[in-house]
Amino acid sequence: MDLRQLRYFLAIVKEGQITRAAKALNMEQPPLSRQLKLMEEELGVTLFDRDGKRLRLTHAGELLRQKAESLLHQFNESMQEVKELDESVQGVLSIGAVVSCISLLPQRIETFREKYPEVTFRIWEGDHFLLGEQLEKRSVELIVARLPFEASSESQSYAVRPLPSDPFVVVIPGKWLPDPAQETIRMQELADFPFLTLKTDRTTGMHDRVVTECRRHGFEPRIICECSSVAVIIAMVAAGLGATVLPKSVMTAFPLPSIRTLPLADADFQSDVGILWLNNRYLSRTARRFIDHFLE
Repeated sequence: MDLRQLRYFLAIVKEGQITRAAKALNMEQPPLSRQLKLMEEELGVTLFDRDGKRLRLTHAGELLRQKAESLLHQFNESMQEVKELDESVQGVLSIGAVVSCISLLPQRIETFREKYPEVTFRIWEGDHFLLGEQLEKRSVELIVARLPFEASSESQSYAVRPLPSDPFVVVIPGKWLPDPAQETIRMQELADFPFLTLKTDRTTGMHDRVVTECRRHGFEPRIICECSSVAVIIAMVAAGLGATVLPKSVMTAFPLPSIRTLPLADADFQSDVGILWLNNRYLSRTARRFIDHFLE
């Protein structure tokens, strides 16, 4: 069995049918069917159960899928390491970012490309769990996320480089302020406001931090909406539906005239941010340079 056959096998796994896999591989169906048969004969096991037109992995097939993906990842990373023996920084850098950290990327990418114009980027957005899965599948090399990273897996070890803490600020419809010149706000002033919080089905860290801080100041926030999208929350604030508390960096991407962003006068709580990658994975030179650049 060789790497070519493993690639054939993984294409069949991905497509679920030999016909579609052959098309994806740009080859005819009969040769691909023969390769699958040769693999099963060599291993002495059945790799797929036939369910009508659909192929489903057997227990042995699932084990081979895991091993094949790991072997191909190691091979590809080895090839990448060899190619990077020269000093060039180029290629595609895939980065994952949680929705509240997207605003941290544009300026850093711009200045990085000024220094390394041969580098292009692929950006994934999602919650901790989705990005953790993408990192494990090698779809991304790096993640920029709020800490702690809620998708921590017992099977994976993450390297984390902390970034400067990001203070929370209150985002409020401008027309709610009786004094347009007001520059700060106290937590107790939020007690009667309808509240919007950033929360997904699987990640609740930021929501919990805000609720805990409200309770520490003696009130339960009147939450009218939980939402996974920063853009939607800001749009609702702009429409006058409620107030929210978000990390200050988030607001750099939303300079709307109808909202006000105010520091908290009596609460100094911060959002921790970090850049993460897999400890046991080879990082491309481009990724290592970007980490250094990001932390400067």
